[in-house]
Amino acid sequence: MQEKDSIQIITDAILNGECSRAIFSSPLEKGITQKIEIRPLTIKNQLHYQITTFQGQKALHQNCLPGSCKNQIFDNYLNSFKQALISLKSVEYQILTNKKGIRTYLKKDKDPLQKSLNVLDHNRKKNYLLDETSLSFLVELGLFSQDGQVKPKKSDKYKQLNRFLEMVEDTLPSLNKNETINIIDFGCGKAYLTFALYHYLHTMKGYSIKIIGLDLKNDVVTECQTLAKKLKFEHLSFQVGDISCYETKEKVNMMVTLHACDTATDAALEKAIIWKSDIILSVPCCQHELLTQVENKNLTPLLKHGILKERFSSLVTDAARAQILEIMGYHCQILEFIDMEHTPKNLLIRATIKSKIADNEKLNKKKLMNDYSIFKEELKIYPFLEKRLKKLDLFV
Repeated sequence: MQEKDSIQIITDAILNGECSRAIFSSPLEKGITQKIEIRPLTIKNQLHYQITTFQGQKALHQNCLPGSCKNQIFDNYLNSFKQALISLKSVEYQILTNKKGIRTYLKKDKDPLQKSLNVLDHNRKKNYLLDETSLSFLVELGLFSQDGQVKPKKSDKYKQLNRFLEMVEDTLPSLNKNETINIIDFGCGKAYLTFALYHYLHTMKGYSIKIIGLDLKNDVVTECQTLAKKLKFEHLSFQVGDISCYETKEKVNMMVTLHACDTATDAALEKAIIWKSDIILSVPCCQHELLTQVENKNLTPLLKHGILKERFSSLVTDAARAQILEIMGYHCQILEFIDMEHTPKNLLIRATIKSKIADNEKLNKKKLMNDYSIFKEELKIYPFLEKRLKKLDLFV
C-alpha cells in the first residue's frame, strides 16, 4: 500500500478521534523506553490522547491534543520503533521499519464486532464509582493532579479506592438511609479509604453519616484531621487510639479495617461482633499467629516448606475468621480486594449481619460449629478471635 495514502488516512483518523489504539514496540536503539501505547480519552468534553511510555516497570502518562499526538507519531515514534500497530475505527495498520528506515504498511479490515470505538473516558464514568464530581477531593488526597490526571504513582491506590467502594455498594441494602450511619475505621493510616468512604456515602449517595478514623500515630491523625477540615467533611473526625482499647456507646453500623497487622484484625472483628455491627469490611495483613500452630502429618509435603506454610497459614486464618463470623450470625464472603500484581495482601472479608435468627438458622449454627471444630482439630489451631470471644462468653 502507498505510504502517502496510509499516512493521510491515519492522520485524518487521529484528528477526528477515530484512532482507538496505537502501540509502538521494538525500539530501533536500545534505551530505557521499551514500548509506547496511545489511547483516546475525553477531558472536560474535549478529545485528547493519553500517551503511556513504558520504561522498565514504570508507566509514564502524558495527555495531548490530537494535533500534537499526530506530530508525535509521525515525527518521533515511527522513527524510533521497528513495529507499530495503529487501530482505527474500521481498519488496522501494521507498520514495519527495517534497518535502513524503509517502512512497510500492512492494512487489515477489522471484524464487524470490533468496529465500535473504544474511547477511554478520563472521568471513568463507566468503570469507576469516583467520577468527575470527586475531582477536588481526589486532588486534595494527592491522587490527581490539578489538570485532572491520575498521578502515575497513585494509579494503584485510585483503583484500590474504587474497588473498595464497589464492595461497599453491595452492602448498602443493609443500611437504613433514614438514620445516621456510624462508621469506625480502625488503623486508618493516611485514611485514603476513610475519605473516599465519606465522599461516596455522604456526598454522592446522600447518607447521613458519622465516621471516626482511629490510628496509633499522633502526627498522622493530626494531618488527617486538618485535611478533613479543609475538605469540609464535617462529620469525619480522627482520634489517636488502640483498636483493642476503643470503646463507644453509640451503635456502630459499619466497621472497616485495612491492613491491621496480625491479631489487630481479630481485635477489630471482636469489637464489631460485640457491637453487632451491620457491616464488616476487613483486609487482613501480616498473619503470623497460626503459623506456629498449624500442624497436620498428612500435609507434610506442604508444611515443610516455609513459604508455603506461611501462605497456607494466612488462608487458614481468614477461613477461621469467616467461619467464626458465620457462627456469630453473619453472612460472610472472602473476596479479592485488588489484583495480586498490586499487592499480595489482596483478600477482603465482607460480612453483613443477619436480621433474624430463624429455627433453621439455629440448626445451621450447629453445623457451622461442628465444621469449625473439625477444621480446628485437623490443623491443631486455636485462633485468637475465638479465644477473645470465649473470654467474653460470646462463643458457645
